[in-house]
Amino acid sequence: MAGLVGQTGFFPGDRRLRELDLLGDGLPLLNRLIPWERFRPILESVPKAKPKGPGGRKPYDRMLLFKMMVLQQLHNLSDEQTEYQVRDRLSFQRFLGLGLEEAVPDNTTLWLFRESLAQAKLTERLFTAFHAFLREAGYAARAGQIIDASFVTVPRQRMHRKEREQVNQGETPQTWQDQPAKRRQKDTDARWTKKNGRSFFGYKNHINVDKRHKLIHQYMVTDAAVHDSQCLEALLDPENQGVQVLRTAPIVQRKRSKCYVKRLPQPNPREGATQPPLTKAQELANTRRSHHRARVEHAFGAMVQQGGKFLRTIGMARAEVKIGMMNLVYNMRRFTCLMQQSVAR
Repeated sequence: MAGLVGQTGFFPGDRRLRELDLLGDGLPLLNRLIPWERFRPILESVPKAKPKGPGGRKPYDRMLLFKMMVLQQLHNLSDEQTEYQVRDRLSFQRFLGLGLEEAVPDNTTLWLFRESLAQAKLTERLFTAFHAFLREAGYAARAGQIIDASFVTVPRQRMHRKEREQVNQGETPQTWQDQPAKRRQKDTDARWTKKNGRSFFGYKNHINVDKRHKLIHQYMVTDAAVHDSQCLEALLDPENQGVQVLRTAPIVQRKRSKCYVKRLPQPNPREGATQPPLTKAQELANTRRSHHRARVEHAFGAMVQQGGKFLRTIGMARAEVKIGMMNLVYNMRRFTCLMQQSVAR
């Protein structure tokens, strides 16, 4: 009997996985509801690494690597931690369709795959493919749209004033050219900006959220210094038949087809400012508008929970992949919530 102590059964993971389901593992629902095969034609266009020799290992399935990126975004993991957690966690292995004895892509393979997505600029196509599915599933935006932006910061760059001026003009400082290792660590695409007295360095995630479902229907990635108003026209969804386009930046009202832009809400004057205080009517209007504004803040808040408002990447191309995945994974999670709500009614 002593030899049987600790002995596993014929299906050692089945009972553990059933217990995970009872505890609320959301990955099986995500796996079941998301149309993963819709992404395959786009993923298959990513160039595959050639084997080093006739006996070299075959390339990993692109869908497997993409789903690992989804897990990485959901849990705010580095490449090294993604590899470790996939090897360690039964729930991750089930989500990826991996058996206990199957090979797991290492962190270098995952990094190279993400680099290939960045070079081919395929993240936006992946987002568009899922957006088309959302429309077919009945989640088209018809009740109005809310446009806002949020900073996505990166590690701050230490530069002299002259170096910063050269970088802002699109030039590379001579001292960096003489030090290739230093140049590789400098993000020349990110920019500094200030808001409410605070300094930010990095990029901006501009999104268009529909008022009813809080799904992201359009997005743009810019450096942090780009003003929100410069992305307004590109973000407007002409298919949204709602009567309002609500926006948080101080844009002058103007008509555009059946929509108009509102300033939402009006800011309270700061201490010592010469601007007169808000009237009662303006305060009531702010209260009413803030109810709508909160819906886009819910989207950004969900991304914060995923750890998605700080990047450890260098360059615009990599930032576009990470921020694009941030928006795509948010839509995936939001879609599963909407489906659960529809079943519960």
